[in-house]
Amino acid sequence: MFQPRRRHAIATALALSFSVSAVFAQTAWPSHPVKLVVGFPAGSSPDLMARTIAEPLSQALGQPVVVENKVGAGGNIGADAVAKATDDHTLGLMINGNLTIAKILNPATTYDPLKELQPVSLLAVSPLVLAVPAGTAAGGKAFFDEARASGDKWNYGTPGVGTVAHLGMELLKGKAGMAPVHVPYPGNPQVITALIGGQIQMALLPPGLAMTQVKAGKLKAIGVTSAGRSSVAPELPSLGEAGVQGLQLEIWNAVAAPVGLPKAHVQKLATLLAEIVRRPEIRQKILNQGWQVAGTSPEGLAKRIAADTAAMAEVIRKNDIRP
Repeated sequence: MFQPRRRHAIATALALSFSVSAVFAQTAWPSHPVKLVVGFPAGSSPDLMARTIAEPLSQALGQPVVVENKVGAGGNIGADAVAKATDDHTLGLMINGNLTIAKILNPATTYDPLKELQPVSLLAVSPLVLAVPAGTAAGGKAFFDEARASGDKWNYGTPGVGTVAHLGMELLKGKAGMAPVHVPYPGNPQVITALIGGQIQMALLPPGLAMTQVKAGKLKAIGVTSAGRSSVAPELPSLGEAGVQGLQLEIWNAVAAPVGLPKAHVQKLATLLAEIVRRPEIRQKILNQGWQVAGTSPEGLAKRIAADTAAMAEVIRKNDIRP
């Protein structure tokens, strides 16, 4: 007498099981390989960061994570490709400028970082090193006294107009009360060559590049642009210790996604990335590349984007900087 009831219960259980499986199949993510776009060439700092996290992220997601280099326009070609992606399986490894002032600096930029991209996680940060020719006698406060006295007779070099090194130096000029003239170069290798040769008197360089030359005796480091000393170059003082107050400038690498990627996927990625970059072996790899691990939430990266956008936009407007 209970057989029909039992059959009904079995049928209901099977239907529920199929329903749950169908929902899971629809919501499981990622369902195929994930593309991690880098707007810089192989061997560049963002590329190395992308390849450092790709394999452990692939293992955590259960799908391959493929690094794809889309090079050009200071990383903006790659950022545009991410902004326009609609496959829910494309992410971007980006630098400060791509996520902050790209559109402010150049209104012709083909994507809007604040409207078409969403933050996932700030992976790592690094101060810049204020580097000078090895023969520079003064250091610390004495260096800035000499720089102020030189007026516009000194020059500083950068890897191009609108780069973080350029905007950062203009910010430093205002806070230090000095007036060196900007000389743009194709890239940091040329900046370093000019520093060594004495054609320019100062430059802001990534620690990985600067400290190699400092240790070789070819350049001298005045200090770092972080608020305090940095684990990336702990032997160097902050520029605050040299008398330049209120300066905090860092370069950073972060993961961003198209604005349409579901929030649940973004949160999943952020949680995994934060765990990955904090693993001792990954942290050491990142430190060896000249970076200090961050590993933030999407909200943490959003706050950093907002703060840096405001600060750099003010520098752009005040100095009428155009690409």
